[in-house]
Amino acid sequence: QVQLVESGGGLVQAGGSLRLNCAASGRTFRNSAMGWFRQAPGKEREFVATISWSGSTTLYADSVRGRFTISRDNAKNTVYLQMNSLKPEDKAVYSCAARYGGPKQDSYEYNYWGQGTQVTVSS
Repeated sequence: QVQLVESGGGLVQAGGSLRLNCAASGRTFRNSAMGWFRQAPGKEREFVATISWSGSTTLYADSVRGRFTISRDNAKNTVYLQMNSLKPEDKAVYSCAARYGGPKQDSYEYNYWGQGTQVTVSS
């Protein structure tokens, strides 16, 4: 069992940065791939980034590649999403998720989800 709590969301101007945190509880965190997804109002949830349990493999959506960086600290049971050069279209509720096994881009592959944190980018 893995429980996830996101933090770090907020309001930022276009071009600014935010770092999202996802604190995990449960001894299986170290064996879990982690992902970040987002959902904007009126839109479906979409993949943002994912990272393997070791941190050696990362995948990104085309829309965020080069601007966002996913990382993890297994000693702290935390996964991060550093978001730079934010755009108004990045506005969404961002959720982290965990799955046993390798990193995946499809949300249905994930077993556990956090409640999400709101990111708003003003133009």
